[in-house]
Amino acid sequence: MPRIDSQNQKTFTYSRSTLERAERALVCSPFNPCLFETMRSRRVALSEITASTGVQNGYTKHSLSELVADNALVWLIQVGVLRREVDGQGITDSFRLTPVGRQIVEQFQTKSWRTSTWSDNLYNAVLRWFRLPF
Repeated sequence: MPRIDSQNQKTFTYSRSTLERAERALVCSPFNPCLFETMRSRRVALSEITASTGVQNGYTKHSLSELVADNALVWLIQVGVLRREVDGQGITDSFRLTPVGRQIVEQFQTKSWRTSTWSDNLYNAVLRWFRLPF
């Protein structure tokens, strides 16, 4: 099996609108930056994010039910920030960052996470409600 030289890997280039939509979805989500920073290095199970465990881990701003957390995570999958983890038996309940998600989280390593504005929340809600691909 060939080895991958991570220093010679090409980075993907994304359109500005893709990066803006992904960043907006991240800052409007009910999750703290700590969750996405953890996802840079390992997969995170849904059970680690929900209820009081999510608050204790610093992953959520407040306690979330499994349904609310899963819906928010699925939206981040649709935007292209996250992906579901797969094992030998199929899809699991764990999540990990995609390359676009990794790129955005790495950008926030040098600057602080911005807070969402009312226009960010409104625009994100409209896109999420209609599931528009832009």
